[in-house]
Amino acid sequence: MLREGKDNYRIPSGCAICGIFNKDGRRISGSSIISAIEIMHARSNGLGGGFAGYGIYPEYKDYYAFHVFYDDDRAKVACEEYLNSHFDIVNLSRIPTRKHPKITNEPLIFRYFVMPKTADLISSQLDEQEYTSSCVTAINWDIEGAYVFSSGKDMGVFKAVGYPEDVGSFYRLDEYEAYCWTAHGRYPTNTPGWWGGAHPFSLLDCSIVHNGEISSYDANRRYIEMFGYKCSLLTDTEVIAYILDFLIRKTGLTYEEAANVIAAPFWTTIDRKEQQEREKLTYLRNTFASLLITGPFSIIVGFKGGIMALNDRLKLRSMIVGEKDDTVYISSEESAIRKICKDLDRVYSPRGGEPVIYTLSGGGTNAY
Repeated sequence: MLREGKDNYRIPSGCAICGIFNKDGRRISGSSIISAIEIMHARSNGLGGGFAGYGIYPEYKDYYAFHVFYDDDRAKVACEEYLNSHFDIVNLSRIPTRKHPKITNEPLIFRYFVMPKTADLISSQLDEQEYTSSCVTAINWDIEGAYVFSSGKDMGVFKAVGYPEDVGSFYRLDEYEAYCWTAHGRYPTNTPGWWGGAHPFSLLDCSIVHNGEISSYDANRRYIEMFGYKCSLLTDTEVIAYILDFLIRKTGLTYEEAANVIAAPFWTTIDRKEQQEREKLTYLRNTFASLLITGPFSIIVGFKGGIMALNDRLKLRSMIVGEKDDTVYISSEESAIRKICKDLDRVYSPRGGEPVIYTLSGGGTNAY
């Protein structure tokens, strides 16, 4: 770590990622995840911080929760006209925030609980999720100054330009409760710092926080855009959210199988597997060759009822997993876990390319 001045550190392996997941479904305040990510302050540089929480809207759990940034009132009017023509809106409001001296130049930030209009859904011949995701893409691509940055049910993304602990305070996350929290502190190296470019990136109920760089971004982007996705947010991480949505929701793979696509085992590893497993891994690698993500990365994926952690195949970014009773902690550094849980039952570092998946059923799986 190279010190560049007082309270100013250059972390070559930043950003910071962190997650908390309660397998028993118990909901906890966002203050815990804020405390965990704060201790990794030096891994980010104030150009982006964010959180995702699952189980935060129990009273509207059957509705899609759209969190939207607007540059101005004109964009808000255009977006609301589109929403009113495609969805039934059961509630809309500004997302509650508190003034924070380190969070500035905020856009208009609104929240809508919606369901697709029945007649439009039937005439579209799409299922509910495909209809909703296509509308999100249309808003983000066609309505200038409007960006839907969260669109799942009973979950929400909260992000901004700033350090993550300041972003958490700004969004009053101590007032929310969730069974799963993820967090990110950004240290962008070759992309701009702006509100839409902060992590997590999300589509429907899947959200991604990412530490690393994607050297295969152009190949990944060209492939995924053939299926209607549009990468427009000026950061490589966006493509991971769309890849997982494509593989899991559209193609029907499990999260473990999707991990074996984006962090596919080396051919030498596949050759050593038993025949059935070898044939499966060979099929995944050949069929989805353009979705292999290369470059150093560690990611935490939140989804309805579960969480997944995954490193690149060479484990070029740090990731630690801790367990205590029914709670799982995932972080770039063990210090963040120990900050909120000193007495762990188990702590370990997953191997490169090894997906670690936990669900509300209480199951934890390691792929290898």
